[in-house]
Amino acid sequence: MKSAIHDASARQHSGGPSHAAGHGANRNERARKPVLSEIEDEIADLLDRSTPDLRLAWRQLHRAGPPLGLSRDLLIRALANQLQERSYGGVSRALRRRLQSLAGASENATMAVDPGLVLKAGTTLVRQWRGHTHTVLVHKDGFEHEGQRYRSLTAIAERITEAHWSGRRFFGLTKRACALAGAKIGR
Repeated sequence: MKSAIHDASARQHSGGPSHAAGHGANRNERARKPVLSEIEDEIADLLDRSTPDLRLAWRQLHRAGPPLGLSRDLLIRALANQLQERSYGGVSRALRRRLQSLAGASENATMAVDPGLVLKAGTTLVRQWRGHTHTVLVHKDGFEHEGQRYRSLTAIAERITEAHWSGRRFFGLTKRACALAGAKIGR
């Protein structure tokens, strides 16, 4: 009588590998390969197209030629994005409005800070400086410190320190300051 170790069918049922040549290999490979959707096929086909063909596709899509100096890579990415938007939908109205307001503020030079961190009205910022705790209340149109209103955090930081400081940096609102705070907490 054969032991189960030498019996190929026993190994197969126990989850061990089968040494039968080619037995089920194609079936398993097909199961592991994901089937691409039509949109994924179209995007993959963009890589095989020539640059003049990509520019023609841009013209058909936008009714104008691509911007001068647009690299092949960016052309492919932009066309792939358009294909995905057509298939899955574009950005929401709220996001589009937010982007337009940021672009407008940037063009008007009214936005001097990184829009990544937006302070909501009612937020309280706290900073210790030379043994004294300073509290700042955020309003819609500015900031309040010790009962006085200010247009910027920088003005408050300069008043506290009597030196030029970036208000965002002083109150720990920069990416670098957040990263350092996270590193200290992780210790």
